[in-house]
Amino acid sequence: MAEPVEIDRAAVRRARHGEPLPLLVLLHGYGSDERDLFSLVPFLPEGVAVASLPAPHDAPWPMPGRSWYPIDELERRDPASVTAAADAVLRWLDEEAGAVPSIALLGFSQGASVALQVARQDPDRIAAVVNLSGYAAPGELPGDTALRERRTPVFWGRGTRDDVIPPALVDHTAQWLPDHSELTGRVYPGLTHSVSEDELADVRRFLDGWLAEVQASSSREPAEG
Repeated sequence: MAEPVEIDRAAVRRARHGEPLPLLVLLHGYGSDERDLFSLVPFLPEGVAVASLPAPHDAPWPMPGRSWYPIDELERRDPASVTAAADAVLRWLDEEAGAVPSIALLGFSQGASVALQVARQDPDRIAAVVNLSGYAAPGELPGDTALRERRTPVFWGRGTRDDVIPPALVDHTAQWLPDHSELTGRVYPGLTHSVSEDELADVRRFLDGWLAEVQASSSREPAEG
């Protein structure tokens, strides 16, 4: 079992917060930090609060930035380190996101695997997941059955020239996601381990769908009184 880790709450970057808006949580990739994905805010839908979290570990020298879990555990069948990072995100949500009407996660690479792991740990809490150039961690979790039944919407985008994620993990994810989620997937010709404008446009449409469902659910709720 991996040791518990924590999110540095003082380092979290936020946008459009201060009222009970749906919350989109950004989880950066290996060797980056909370400032990286925060630059995507102008491309995200209006009417959503955004929080960009820092990973709990320093990336090993000489790599800059931070890490959600040791990079050498990428293909381990034991998901303990990914789960420890996901648990840290869930504890942050417990303290910081108790009143929001809906939560979605957007992760890149390592952060995408953590985003999926959060949804696997607490399927009822996470309404949608965006997986950019990422993967589903191998191994079984107790929440996987509930996630399969819930069919959480997941967007998975990756490039044909992405040589960072091992092919075995790509193959595993290509089998795992359709079985455990309502998958929207797209492969971008020529894209490396990065994000393109076309992909951002697709992400925007996916998140617009999430927000439309939040609004529809709100309108279906019975009035108090």
